[in-house]
Amino acid sequence: MKVSYINDEFFSRLETMSIYLKANLSGFFGGKHLVRTYGQTVEFADYREYMLGDDIRRIDWNLYSRFEKYYLKLFTDERQMHTRIFLDCSASVGKPNAAKGAYAIGFAAALGFLSVHNMDKLSFHMLKGETGSNPFGTIVGKNSFFRAVGELEKIEFDGETDLRQAVINSAGSGTSDGLNVIISDFFTESDWKKAVDYLCYKKQQVLLVQVLAPEEVDPSYDGRVNLIDTESEDVTDEKNMKLRITRSMQLAYDEALKDYIGDIRSFCASRGADFITVRCDEPIEKAVFGKLLNVGILE
Repeated sequence: MKVSYINDEFFSRLETMSIYLKANLSGFFGGKHLVRTYGQTVEFADYREYMLGDDIRRIDWNLYSRFEKYYLKLFTDERQMHTRIFLDCSASVGKPNAAKGAYAIGFAAALGFLSVHNMDKLSFHMLKGETGSNPFGTIVGKNSFFRAVGELEKIEFDGETDLRQAVINSAGSGTSDGLNVIISDFFTESDWKKAVDYLCYKKQQVLLVQVLAPEEVDPSYDGRVNLIDTESEDVTDEKNMKLRITRSMQLAYDEALKDYIGDIRSFCASRGADFITVRCDEPIEKAVFGKLLNVGILE
């Protein structure tokens, strides 16, 4: 049975929120995000003394009459940002738990909706192998967004993804122009940290969203089991194995998972990136409205 988290009711609840972006991002003219530079909006920000070459039309003559000095009126600047969502389409994200893949798609759609609702540009990058396809191009406006979302739910999760190479190959030439989100379970042998370093080098705001299934967080397996690598097409792959799972192995797995998540969190903190972990059995609204608010992505 196909699982979907995308519906009109969900999007209507998102309309009360907006994405918070760092004030030092540059972006494009014509958006709704306030930046630290001064611009041409109608909202007054400050004064500064006139300098040779400044536009004399911006001189405040009332201040000149009082202080006999030339001062310019400065106004706030609002920019349009670009949200790039990199969705890991490997088998481990969408198989064998269909809810996990649907949850990842739903989370991507939620962030995408918040972007177009706030007049930002948006692009979805589907990561497979060493590449990331951008099937919808740059999305502007809700009509284009909803057409893309209809196709987004048809994504097939299969194979492996080299997060490092796929993100770098599909990131484009943008610099300091918005929010870059990587959605994955991060169960990969690729050096995904290099992808984060690359985005940080390009002065982007970065968010990592780790999507996990309940059985990955709290496995209930016991006794003899066959462990199959969902990303491998070769049944003889050495990653596939038969094991007898004991209580001590379960405890060791719990510790290893906590250490791995802790490593992701500390790495992101060292790079100024944000990181959240979500479970696909928790309400997606809780993850969006709760965890994204906690890390300061939403306001």
